[in-house]
Amino acid sequence: MVVNTELCSFSEVKIWPGRGSRFVAKDSKIYIFLSHKVRSLHHQRVKPVKLTWTQTWRRFNKKGKTEQLKKKRIRRTYNVQKAIVGASLDDIKKRRDEKPEVRAAMREQALREIKERQKKTTAASKKFEKRAQPGAKQQKVRTSKKNK
Repeated sequence: MVVNTELCSFSEVKIWPGRGSRFVAKDSKIYIFLSHKVRSLHHQRVKPVKLTWTQTWRRFNKKGKTEQLKKKRIRRTYNVQKAIVGASLDDIKKRRDEKPEVRAAMREQALREIKERQKKTTAASKKFEKRAQPGAKQQKVRTSKKNK
């Protein structure tokens, strides 16, 4: 059997069935009081926080907490390195640990190789054009893509 208990509006103590009294204020707010003492203190406008025997005083002064609140878990961000499609994790670490001078030298060498390849392709295309056009100059026809 479940017993319906209510809380006192002033002291916040449990009120069992058949105990306490109700007071309806002019603004139609209902107050439930445990005893005449509590009702009298409420009408005198005494603050329950000032009285040591009320639950509000105990809560305000952090007395007798039965439940310890669990410490809130903090999610920490971790820096995780993953391998990229073109390079493994070991290659990435080696590149990161290189000195800037070595890295600059490698970059210059790579740029030189690219320029050499471009020169070769332009030289090959010029030879091909000369073979295709022995004496007559052909006009280049430009084609443009139309938007659909």
